[in-house]
Amino acid sequence: MAVAGVYGSDNAARLTYSCLYALQHRGQEGSGIASSDGEVICVHRAQGLVADVYKEQVFPTLKGKIAIGNNKYSTSKDRHVRNLQPLVAELPLGQLAISLSGVLLTDEARQSLKRRGTIFTTDADSEVILHLIAQKAADMPLESAILETMKSLQGGYAVLFMSLDKLIAFRDPNGLKPLILGKTTDNAYVVASETAALDLLNAEYVREIEPGEMVVISDSGVESYAKINGYKVAPCVFEYVYTARPDSTLFSLPVYEVRKECGRRLARQDKVEADLVIPVPDSGIAAAIGYAQESGLPFELGIVRNHYVGRTFIRPMQEIRNFGVKVKLNPVDSIIAGKRIVVVDDSIVRGTTSMQIVQMLKDAGASEVHMRIASPPVLFPCRYGIDTPDKSDLIANRYNLEDIRKFIGATTLDYLTLDNLKGAINENDCCSACFSGSYPLV
Repeated sequence: MAVAGVYGSDNAARLTYSCLYALQHRGQEGSGIASSDGEVICVHRAQGLVADVYKEQVFPTLKGKIAIGNNKYSTSKDRHVRNLQPLVAELPLGQLAISLSGVLLTDEARQSLKRRGTIFTTDADSEVILHLIAQKAADMPLESAILETMKSLQGGYAVLFMSLDKLIAFRDPNGLKPLILGKTTDNAYVVASETAALDLLNAEYVREIEPGEMVVISDSGVESYAKINGYKVAPCVFEYVYTARPDSTLFSLPVYEVRKECGRRLARQDKVEADLVIPVPDSGIAAAIGYAQESGLPFELGIVRNHYVGRTFIRPMQEIRNFGVKVKLNPVDSIIAGKRIVVVDDSIVRGTTSMQIVQMLKDAGASEVHMRIASPPVLFPCRYGIDTPDKSDLIANRYNLEDIRKFIGATTLDYLTLDNLKGAINENDCCSACFSGSYPLV
């Protein structure tokens, strides 16, 4: 998921829309924006891509100098329009909107609230947060109610709150999810999941929201209200592998350079003889460039991606081979035919896409297909917002390296080691649970 918010601009909703457009890669299921004009919070939500959800006639209804937004990334439990965010609730202190990226471990809290008669209208973790805040807000200021609520919950998340006159940002104490603060040239503040959102606004990067930190933005400026300490900081390493845009800076490191370094380290592990290196576009491109530079092999764009594929596509003929992959990816036969190819991709999850890519390259005339993966084997499901399959559906959890190679049909197969991945980000204290099974939260 993606979150974005703007404080202090007459065009707050439009600027938030621009941020969500830049963050479309983090969620394609649906999108929403809520805005406040100081008297009422209005919201617009719909399923679909950002460009389809917001038409020109929507923005006059989203008035005010504060706005927050959300791009929905569907997880297996919440694929329904009612779960789109931001959610808006009436609290004892007035209206409050919430936009959440990530996952909180709220099952126990939800069941406890239900036993006390609380009625839920969504499956979203953010609704649990709103109910808990509402209970506390009767006896304390809003900032204190939010802080006390978030102290009682665990998970990997970045969350934005919007009252009638404040924008409040909170990042999980483990720092699993990214959240950054920026400032536009006309002194509006921007909070978003990635720095790519700032670039579209020509906004200045100010800093990361720290793990466990709550930042309150109001007419008084930006205040770091409190910070929850005592947690192991463990940023999500899969953000570097796949989730983030390559032009973003994440956890103080440029994503593009990290992916190139992963490719270099992958090449140093390797002894394969080949004619050229090609990436699986787009997430494998930077790593493939690093691999080619380190190995001295030529780099070619041997697979072309169709960037205009929508969320649905009608099959013209059922018998077209590997149609699901070929509608998005197509080989350049003149580059591939007769060549020994090193193919660099970011990860293998179920293995079916890799199998289809290998077969596609063989059909294009490749004499050998050496699959190289710029991350370790995905052995365990993510519990913190990446919708990886159940453990039994992860091919690396069921098969050893040689069996996976046979399954996908590659000539050879190798993965980047976990030590090399951590070395590429110069960080041992990160969340690598999908590779190692060591979850920072139980």
